Amino acid sequence: MHRKQHLPQKTCVQCERPFFWRKKWARCWNEVCYCSERCRRSAKQSKRLASKHPKEAQA
Repeated sequence: MHRKQHLPQKTCVQCERPFFWRKKWARCWNEVCYCSERCRRSAKQSKRLASKHPKEAQA
């Protein structure tokens, strides 16, 4: 009996890989955008770099 195959799934905004619902996200599943802390940090860092160097980000 496999129960995990029926869990909700989303796609990570940063790495574009699918990830599944976790119990720790039960209260905030609608706000979850990233599959891991690493993706969240790298997205935050890339936004910060783009805001510091707007000309380089466009190229």
